[in-house]
Amino acid sequence: MSDAVIEWFDSHCHLQAEFSESAGGAEPGPHATRLAAVMARASEAGVTRMVCVGTGARSSNEAVRLVRAMRQPGSTAIAEGVELWATVGLHPHDAVDGVDSLDGLLASELEEGGETRANEGGTAEDGARPVVVAIGECGLDYHYDHSPRPVQREAFALQVELAHRHGLALVIHTREAWDDTFDILAAGGVPERTVVHCFTGGPDEARRCLDLGASISFSGVVTFKNATDVREAAVLCPIDRLLVETDTPFLTPVPHRGTLNEPSRVPLIGAAIALVKGIETSKLAEVSTRNALVMFAL
Repeated sequence: MSDAVIEWFDSHCHLQAEFSESAGGAEPGPHATRLAAVMARASEAGVTRMVCVGTGARSSNEAVRLVRAMRQPGSTAIAEGVELWATVGLHPHDAVDGVDSLDGLLASELEEGGETRANEGGTAEDGARPVVVAIGECGLDYHYDHSPRPVQREAFALQVELAHRHGLALVIHTREAWDDTFDILAAGGVPERTVVHCFTGGPDEARRCLDLGASISFSGVVTFKNATDVREAAVLCPIDRLLVETDTPFLTPVPHRGTLNEPSRVPLIGAAIALVKGIETSKLAEVSTRNALVMFAL
């Protein structure tokens, strides 16, 4: 990576969707070659840090295993200077699987102490390198209703409690369910480090998130022609409460619509946010990266 390249943090991606160990991503072959290319493009674009987000027991396990595999000495998948972490969570689409499905993985990770997260009140340098840094993504999705709404609400509330219990960040997915999302957070207490990922609301919803103490992460949606409300929310959001994400392999930003998304697109998203906020892109990169490091206690 050139010294002149601005460094970015992709706060939310799903690399395991394409490159999990079960798909051959950690072994020599086409998957490993493609993963290495994706990581090299990210490094060249200045995207040096990423969080690989789980959406259920299987995908969370795959995220953890991918992070561990890429940290192995001699791994050809990880570009020099690039770091990757994982989360454990149950997406509202799969809420019917039950939060208990996460218990085994979460317990085994937590038993490894510093390998899971930084020491309480410290940083990653105070202990071993963390692997799991958050609970999520979890929340409510009333657009698709793939799981019954009462089941979604119960699973979300339980994961809010998990974040509190283990001192982990909380990554929230909410779609067309703002009131219930805020009610559950108010009832359970908003974890100190909470982020609403892939924000799709407008200024009013952004204010409510901020008033609760949550940060807001913006994805490629901010580049979409019809996403005026999201851009207005980005303008309103204080820079010290803002994160940037790709949601890889989904929500590819303009002008790459129709292709699989990847972390190297973070600078496009960040530039779009900086433009509407009227600030330098380099400033947004610096502050949003710092925000992500604080969010995930790194």
